[in-house]
Amino acid sequence: MNDLSKLEYLGLITEEPYVIGQKVGFKDLTVLHNEWIKNIMGVNSSGDYTLLAHRGSYKTTCLTVAVALMLLLEPNKNIIILRKTDGDVKEVIRQIYKIMNSKVYLFLVKVIYGIDLAFTEVSAFNLSTNLATHTKGMSGILGLGIKTSITGKHADTVITDDIVNLKDRISKPERELTKLAYMELQNIRNRGGRIINTGTPWHKEDCISIMPNVHKYDCYQTDLIARDKLEQIRGSMSPSLFCANYELKHIADEECMFSSPQFTKDNDLILGGIAHIDASYGGSDGTAFTVLKQYEDKFVVFGMRWDKHAQDCFNIISNYMKMYRVGTIYCERNADKGYLAKELRNRGFIVSDYQESMNKFIKISTYLKKNWKNITFLECTSPEYINEILDYTENAPHDDSPDSLSSILRQVTKAKWLY
Repeated sequence: MNDLSKLEYLGLITEEPYVIGQKVGFKDLTVLHNEWIKNIMGVNSSGDYTLLAHRGSYKTTCLTVAVALMLLLEPNKNIIILRKTDGDVKEVIRQIYKIMNSKVYLFLVKVIYGIDLAFTEVSAFNLSTNLATHTKGMSGILGLGIKTSITGKHADTVITDDIVNLKDRISKPERELTKLAYMELQNIRNRGGRIINTGTPWHKEDCISIMPNVHKYDCYQTDLIARDKLEQIRGSMSPSLFCANYELKHIADEECMFSSPQFTKDNDLILGGIAHIDASYGGSDGTAFTVLKQYEDKFVVFGMRWDKHAQDCFNIISNYMKMYRVGTIYCERNADKGYLAKELRNRGFIVSDYQESMNKFIKISTYLKKNWKNITFLECTSPEYINEILDYTENAPHDDSPDSLSSILRQVTKAKWLY
């Protein structure tokens, strides 16, 4: 790269920006990604742009490369980046900073501007440099979580990245909140500015459904995931989730037994309930933990699911037990010969263990299906727990969460345990 003229470097940045991405360490970027980066930069189009691509397609990587190059080409324009949470924002700002602090980027600044790049502001949410000559007093890049107030903020380019996630799939209130925040972005972009979106759809009524100028790239178009790996991924999740995240489409959930869960913010409703553990001892299964409090024919539920061995979850389960003042905790003794029950008793909990003999599908169909409309989940229930229930069918690859919840429902509804 060292023997090109300034004009040739500018041409490289605008026509083959993926080469710059490769030079700063992203070796997997391809010609396809080159088009994505150019579209985000506005080289091919100056209007709004929405890039939908399957998970693992390097779309966020392309976004960070594009933003770094946009600040190089037009340093007086400011950019606001919105992601789902503040933690997500920090990751992107950190990666953009690394690109801008690379030898390749510093070299390009020197060639194009004849000065050494210096950062005038660096924080978890802000980046600005000495390339800017305006007097607006605003950062070159400002990162925000989607729920952060944006009143009074303005930007030439507003970018959303993965503001739709698993929470939007399982919760209608979350979907509506995300949509509301997205629509407010029209008020913060400057006249003639752009709104750019990158992400993956999760639900047919999520925020992505209202985004403009959509360009879709599914797992077959990109050819970024080998077919054997793709089939492995397909086998690890429900058909509806694979269809949404990798094929970028939604299929009817006729086979699914559960939909539209209800939520509450009142954590006190769960205090003094009982609990159940569906434990994992290796393999592809996870550990599910359920707390339930009954109010006549209504139920309040808190649930967590971890892709961990049960033993690795003991401490956090103990914390939840104490937090929610749980009385008895139930668990099977089939797989571990009573080890889990013994461990929990050693930690001071009242444990009731049982030998399970009921068919899992029948149990879930009977107890969870019957009571589904009477169940309200705490909002702090993990999305993974809810998602596993919503995806449940007789042939679902994972069923730890619905199994745990149906088991504890069987107990509180005083059904006969089958030993």
